[in-house]
Amino acid sequence: MTDPRIVADARPIDVLTYRELRELAYMGASVLHDEAIFPVIQAGIPVNVRNTNAPEHSGTWIVSQVEGSTNTITGIAGRKGYTVIAIERSLMNAEVGFGRRLLSALERQGVSFEHMPTGIDTVSLVVEASYLRGKLDTVLEEIRRECRPERLEIYENMALIATVGRGMMHTPGVAARLFGALGEASVNVRMIDQGSGEMNIIVGVEEADFETAIRAIYKAFVS
Repeated sequence: MTDPRIVADARPIDVLTYRELRELAYMGASVLHDEAIFPVIQAGIPVNVRNTNAPEHSGTWIVSQVEGSTNTITGIAGRKGYTVIAIERSLMNAEVGFGRRLLSALERQGVSFEHMPTGIDTVSLVVEASYLRGKLDTVLEEIRRECRPERLEIYENMALIATVGRGMMHTPGVAARLFGALGEASVNVRMIDQGSGEMNIIVGVEEADFETAIRAIYKAFVS
């Protein structure tokens, strides 16, 4: 359910859907590459992943759909190495073309973004730090020219953690438990993003808090 190098007694996942696998694999669960299962997804073929050192164990089933869920979450995965570019400009929500101009600054430098949480006067671009190597100053200058922000700040050494599960969609209080656990662990949440399918909640934390945050979330939902 999470990286056993961080949570030593992490439970195995009995069954998960292709969608859950893609979310977890994209955020760092590297047992199976998310794109490797596209042929079987299209054919609707279940996949059974087993441990060669324990062949008698039933392993993990990856399927198209699962009716119901006994667990609120399916897994927790995350990655380090992100930079957040935070832009603030009054009335940006009413300015036609603002988002296009902002993203064009990245496009011209060949930089893709991972997430873009927004507020009424703020927007943050979460970018893999390696994409900005040697390009950050140029990207910032283009953003200033295109968008004329009132404030432009950079947060480096950030990590993203995704809590994923089909059971989250119908369980009240998931966010409260998650953020309560992080608060008790003294982890400062720098960014929040939830997918439209309500299958995941992604939080941004400082890299120094990465392992502490994963342990806290796991304890809140699993232990």
